[in-house]
Amino acid sequence: MNDPGNRSKRPDTPAGELVTDWSTEAIVARRDRYYAASQRKFVPYDTPLIFKKGRGQYLWDETDRRYIDLLGMNVCISAGHAHPAIVAAATSQIEQLTHCTTMFYHPVPAHYAEELAATMPAGHDWVVHFTNSGAEAIDLALMMARSATGEDNMLALRTSYHGATYGAQSMTGISGFRHNVNQLGGVSFVPEPNAYRGIFGDNVEAYLDEVDAAILASTSGRLAGMLIEPVQGYGGIVEMPQGYIAGAFERVRAAGGLCIIDEVQSGVGRTGDSFWAFEEHNVVPDIVVMAKGIGNGIPLGAVVAKRDVAESMADKFLFHTYGANPVATAVGRAVLATLRSEGLQENARVVGAALKSRLLELKNKYPVIGDVRGKGLMLAIEMVKDRKTKEPDADTTARVFDRSRDEGLVLSKSGPHRSVLRMVPPLCLSLNDVDVVAEGLDRCFALERS
Repeated sequence: MNDPGNRSKRPDTPAGELVTDWSTEAIVARRDRYYAASQRKFVPYDTPLIFKKGRGQYLWDETDRRYIDLLGMNVCISAGHAHPAIVAAATSQIEQLTHCTTMFYHPVPAHYAEELAATMPAGHDWVVHFTNSGAEAIDLALMMARSATGEDNMLALRTSYHGATYGAQSMTGISGFRHNVNQLGGVSFVPEPNAYRGIFGDNVEAYLDEVDAAILASTSGRLAGMLIEPVQGYGGIVEMPQGYIAGAFERVRAAGGLCIIDEVQSGVGRTGDSFWAFEEHNVVPDIVVMAKGIGNGIPLGAVVAKRDVAESMADKFLFHTYGANPVATAVGRAVLATLRSEGLQENARVVGAALKSRLLELKNKYPVIGDVRGKGLMLAIEMVKDRKTKEPDADTTARVFDRSRDEGLVLSKSGPHRSVLRMVPPLCLSLNDVDVVAEGLDRCFALERS
């Protein structure tokens, strides 16, 4: 195989013209040659899957084969790939000004901050700090909670995922996402209230008792805060049961802590019944972290906090180079407008319910499916070796996952045991796609019987 980095073998091109080599062999070779090991790791298939373009809920590979994107490019695509209104917003801003550091003023980020704050519960004074990613936003929320309270101790849930930076990784409760280096201290994990696989089943009070126990045994009795995903994403689409978030918040606040919600995966209408998933729990957080879907694939994250909490960091600036970038925030504004004008939250509710119904039919047909769960367009199938023991079946999950590619479906393997197929497509997935998805998965599972 030719070395893609050998300059003598590059084709001559006119000055200023960039050439992209779309041959499969060269794409694989160049990535293997120049990507660091830490960036090469996150690859699900033995044979790489290469994508060339996307439109709406669909992707095309370098051979022009079409796929249904049930992963939303890792939950980043909310309104759809290459949405014309979002492309237009980005293009218009790029043509005017590509970047404006927060040292200077620009109206677009400020407008977007106002519009994001307006999505939060009424009656509170919300402010926004823009970041480049969800992991950065988690780090900022962690720092903000510790600054505001003067305390260090944080609580997080087992099987949670909050990002790969030092702070976010320290709050992540899955060993596969934690590197073998010292993590930030002061973090205690409590059992996740997983009705299917949790240690207390669907007993919400028992899980809340564990929050009390952690405060008494693993902290000074005082907290900086607690971080919760309303629906755990990489943890396998584990929805927090009614009463848990409210009960946890009550205990955290009694210990002096702040209540932090991670909406990076579950937000912007994905669960169907509300714009932010925490709204379904009748709570008002102190800090909300968001990213991924708010930018529809453009790097954009945000921490939305109550003003008095954010003011605790007023004595020193905290700078994210591309936070509040006018192009990214112009996209963010267009995403909000598109989600509303096209009714994509309602579409997520309707199409998600139809897809879940079909997945439940598959569960009735195939004993290897232990659980089907989720809501809206945030769904999961969990595989087990035995429904009574609930022993995770990572091997079957891997085989079905690999076959789904042949059916033109892009999924992800998820959960602490890699035994969950996660479906988090763009919110424009249609009812016509539901049959294609269900029938394709049916054929994948049928091969397990042969």
